[in-house]
Amino acid sequence: MLAPAAEALGIRFSVLAETADAPATQVINEVSVGDYTDFATLKAFAETVDVVTFDHEHVPPEHLQALAEAGHAIRPGPQALIFAQDKILMRRRMDELGLPNPAWAEITSRADVEAFAQRVGFPFILKTPRGGYDGKGVRVIDTLDEALTWLDEVGQLLAEEKVDFTRELAVMVGRSPMGQTAVWPVVETWQQNGVCKEAIAPAPGLAVEKATEITEAILKVAGALEVTGVMAMELFETAEGFLINEFAMRPHNTGHWTQDGAVTSQFEQHLRAVLDLPLGSPAAREDVSVMVNILGADHEDLFHPYLHVMAHDPAVKVHLYGKGVRPGRKVGHVNAYGQDSDLVLARARHAADFIAGVDVDPHPKMPAPANLEATPAAGDSGGVSATSSDERA
Repeated sequence: MLAPAAEALGIRFSVLAETADAPATQVINEVSVGDYTDFATLKAFAETVDVVTFDHEHVPPEHLQALAEAGHAIRPGPQALIFAQDKILMRRRMDELGLPNPAWAEITSRADVEAFAQRVGFPFILKTPRGGYDGKGVRVIDTLDEALTWLDEVGQLLAEEKVDFTRELAVMVGRSPMGQTAVWPVVETWQQNGVCKEAIAPAPGLAVEKATEITEAILKVAGALEVTGVMAMELFETAEGFLINEFAMRPHNTGHWTQDGAVTSQFEQHLRAVLDLPLGSPAAREDVSVMVNILGADHEDLFHPYLHVMAHDPAVKVHLYGKGVRPGRKVGHVNAYGQDSDLVLARARHAADFIAGVDVDPHPKMPAPANLEATPAAGDSGGVSATSSDERA
């Protein structure tokens, strides 16, 4: 998804892919295949480009530090990326910055577990400090034995209170080496089995004062950590305010709505930022934009329902990733936008779930946008045909 933004900006774009059939290899010509955990592979790739950036946080930080010391431009730099890689370091840094954390503790012994349980009570949350995502490496702990069994397996864990939140929120910022920043509207998110399923921008009913506080918080983090590129901050909204959940220093699922709903997408902004170009406007194009993930279900055929969705609602934007289907896996997403938040959300949900095979109703009872004009396809008295082919499969 960075590739179209690079093309539009006139930027030569290369990728180090883990496998020859990785999704990025399907749309990018300059591909190296190799192990990103191998320093020699990383160094050889870095020598072919001017700037190195990332689509996940799992590259060994010691390798990134060595590349930076050798004079390669690593953005975000290892001194910033470490706070997205290591959740314990992130919690410590947020405390130092005076930003709202849930109650937490580093867990390395039985005494640590007992002390934290005494402090917050059961149930509480345990996380692996590194490597977890999409619900992986996260467990709800109801008993001391559950915690000790997992601790014996991994040796170190992060404990957090189980937050009584009203909803989950997220916000994204772009920041360049020159210190320019741009923040998109705060969004409401919803998780399904630990995986982000929906994002609504802007977050419905969010008080202006709270949105301002959240914006100020992410700007404070981005500046203090000297972030370069795009960063996402996931939050819990509570009755008292908000608590920081996690960070991602890269384009993020909660920002996919910006592809079609913002003046500047998170992908274009990330490239602008890491190349130290002037940043684009993060303003929303419409009153409401919605992203709904297509999560793999029981059938592998995404193409035929994809065709139906494009014909049924030509105003939705479908983005497929070229991944193999398996249950719960993110294989694409749908963006929709407009003025009526309920209608926009319903359209995006139907499109995503119809492609996945979860919703089997081909003609849901929902009106098309009032300003949408489409012409019936030749020989078709009932359907509509999309008049453009800008969707990417």
